[in-house]
Amino acid sequence: MPHICKIFNILASVVGFIMSEILKIKIPGQGLHMITSKIADVVSNSEVANGLCTIFVRHTSASLIIQENADPSARKDLENWLNRLVQENDPLYTHTLEGPDDMPAHIKSALTASSLSIPIMQGRLSLGTWQGIYLWEHRHAGGIRDVIVHVA
Repeated sequence: MPHICKIFNILASVVGFIMSEILKIKIPGQGLHMITSKIADVVSNSEVANGLCTIFVRHTSASLIIQENADPSARKDLENWLNRLVQENDPLYTHTLEGPDDMPAHIKSALTASSLSIPIMQGRLSLGTWQGIYLWEHRHAGGIRDVIVHVA
């Protein structure tokens, strides 16, 4: 057994630690929801000093974004702009079985990102001073969203 531990320690020092975690995040409804601290906790627990954090949302009606974390009006303006750009009840939509926000949510998700990559330096996310990580919920109803965090 000591030999296995020694081999593992050598590999860990050469390759670094790799870990993935699925976060189940309860989202109250449509809008930008800050998840920076949840992601930072995973990075901190990974023991990766320098590497890359990849975040992926497993849903077709939600997305991820890095955006200003200081002034809430920036988030509100983004939400209002995207809602104006992709409006509900457009007669062009045929995918309406789950309600008037269903197809707009898919379009909004297609226009934004389902994954993000953020460098890790000195064991921390290398975000700028005013940057935060947000899960952007595009449906009115809330629920549980799966966010996969991979740190290597």
